Amino acid sequence: MFADNPLRRKLDSGEFLHMVELVASARTTEEKLLEICSSLAGVDAVTAAGITSYAGGASGHDPVRTAVGAKERGLTPNIHLTCVYQDRRGIRETLEELDRLGIHNVFAITGDYPKDDTDAAVFDLDSVALVSMIDEMRAAGAPFSISVAVSPFKYTEPDCMYQYIKLEKKFAAGADFAITQLGYDARKFGELKRYLDERGIAKPVIGNVYVLSRRAAEIMSEGRPPGCWVSPELLERVTEEAGAEDRGRAARLERAARTVAVLRGLGYAGAYIGGTHNADQIRWIIQRGEELAPQWEACAEELVWSPQAAFYIHDSPKQPPKPLGLLHNVLTTAGKMFPVRTETVWRKLLRSASRWVHRRPRVEQVLEKVETAVKVPLFGCQACGNCVLGDMEFVCPQTCPKQIRNGPCGGTDNGRCEVIPEQACIWVGVYERAKAADELDDLKVFIPPPVRSLKGTVSWVNYFLDLDARPGHPKPGP
Repeated sequence: MFADNPLRRKLDSGEFLHMVELVASARTTEEKLLEICSSLAGVDAVTAAGITSYAGGASGHDPVRTAVGAKERGLTPNIHLTCVYQDRRGIRETLEELDRLGIHNVFAITGDYPKDDTDAAVFDLDSVALVSMIDEMRAAGAPFSISVAVSPFKYTEPDCMYQYIKLEKKFAAGADFAITQLGYDARKFGELKRYLDERGIAKPVIGNVYVLSRRAAEIMSEGRPPGCWVSPELLERVTEEAGAEDRGRAARLERAARTVAVLRGLGYAGAYIGGTHNADQIRWIIQRGEELAPQWEACAEELVWSPQAAFYIHDSPKQPPKPLGLLHNVLTTAGKMFPVRTETVWRKLLRSASRWVHRRPRVEQVLEKVETAVKVPLFGCQACGNCVLGDMEFVCPQTCPKQIRNGPCGGTDNGRCEVIPEQACIWVGVYERAKAADELDDLKVFIPPPVRSLKGTVSWVNYFLDLDARPGHPKPGP
């Protein structure tokens, strides 16, 4: 299937590879982007290029058009496909177009919330659902290779653990390999690899290597773009380096090369090099990284830019779970007393009642008002008609600004929401309740995207009549 795909062939060979990031920014002309593609294609050790799509939530060039230009110039594209501006129908059409164009490497991500024109944001799918869609198309004959994102550079337990849980969900949905987000911490690179190894997950992972300028360090120290983080100490170091005669060029290239060496030593599948489009600099980083590979452990000791109170899975002391609240306990007890997930007498009775209600629109409207009156104040219900509260520790996924249903995005910052920083990420609550209930493994269950046409209808009726989408019952549709 992958005979004509250099990226897939390289991954399958087990040989360490190098991918570069091509930022299709609106600040760069299309002509210049294509020149960059040609120069990068001339670097023999570069296997492919990641073609960004609205990186950081900013507008840019059409990634499909850019990917076509890269391919025509001999540079294998790995195109970023986000869920930001298209619903599932539009995303499928884009994938069909990519298949026709012979572009089959797809980086499936939820995407950053747009900086401008937020009303245009769609988020009909999340990254796990997107992977599942692409995998379905692959089963039908489209030879897609699917990569996904993961950020090990999370320094609170809920943020960190949920990144890994969600990565497991992505692999289970059909992802072929992962690319880390940006960070400067060898212990976290090692943590991710160990997490997967301990669970027997033999999927390739490519580590992010960023050539960090002073300006980029200043921006990332403020948490921009989402998911990128630079510590105050590293910012100070980069600022000092920028005072050199070469403005820090040699130091930042050396740091990038040392990171490549660390990734080699840890057993990563490759390095994803960003922060520069300069072919000579990339060539130097690759060569220097190979030279430093025998000294990777010494390089790792220098790559330790993390917060003082950082969480590490294998090293941090275990924290006791927070106690479950009264509402959670009451609902859990009720679920055990009146089980309806299997074919019990309660389910049969409620199914019959739901049929009766569904045949009477006025009664159904009254029941919808009752449901809303109960669930809005308790859970912030958005009346989606596809309720999965029982699968999310009684936290409504529709209260996430991106409407993600399978775990947090990579933009969380110490438990705070990427879109509304003053608000806690909803997935912190999901994780903490699941931990307290000893149900963390349940968080690995895939929650399919909702049937949008059910919005404003009675989710109780939809559930018992199997009209909705929920774990174990994915229902395609708008």
